[in-house]
Amino acid sequence: MPPGRSLVRRNNTHRLIPSAYGDDGNSVLAGIADDDAHLGDIVDLDNASNDRLLAENELLSGIGGHELLYGVPYCSIVNASFTHPHPLGSRFNGPERGAWYAAFEVRTAQAEVAFHKAVQLAEVGRFEDEVTLDDYLADFSAEFHDIRDAPDCADCLDPGSYVRSQALAARLLEAGSLGIVYPSVRRPGGTCLACFRPVLVMNVRKGSTFRFRWNGHPAPAIEALSP
Repeated sequence: MPPGRSLVRRNNTHRLIPSAYGDDGNSVLAGIADDDAHLGDIVDLDNASNDRLLAENELLSGIGGHELLYGVPYCSIVNASFTHPHPLGSRFNGPERGAWYAAFEVRTAQAEVAFHKAVQLAEVGRFEDEVTLDDYLADFSAEFHDIRDAPDCADCLDPGSYVRSQALAARLLEAGSLGIVYPSVRRPGGTCLACFRPVLVMNVRKGSTFRFRWNGHPAPAIEALSP
């Protein structure tokens, strides 16, 4: 039996995205162009391998262009979260189709990012790095499947495995689910949501910028660079 649903009306949810991936409208390859003609060739090459643009042209299997956003602020940021999933998937999505993950509290978003980055640093055996992230705020008003008080879904919150959570998400997505709201695994008391539908990610705008710095320890120092 699927989990129950709750009406989630929440403004100012938080999603932290590396500033390097910010929505400046330029190809990351533009810096190597010799002139405008060369830049055009490079952009064409970039576009040919860009999953977001492939999806917009109905050439990506996980999500269709009719589901993506157009003509609204930061639509490319939202679309990218659905068309550029992690190769192994995330907690509530597989590798074919992404989701928009957000936290109700900025500290929860920070804890989630810090954990996953620390895992990467642990793999190389060196907790030394620095990254700047922008906080993208979004509003939601929709019914989400709610596992915040669902003992039958406890295995979907396994700190070390996404097997059960991805299986649940696949079933719910196929049945038309809009997304899942769940307790944060990385910050006790925090709340997160995984939105399955781009159109529900509303009023996206850029908030504060934060610098995360690892100086030999798994937990980073976090500094706000802008209000």
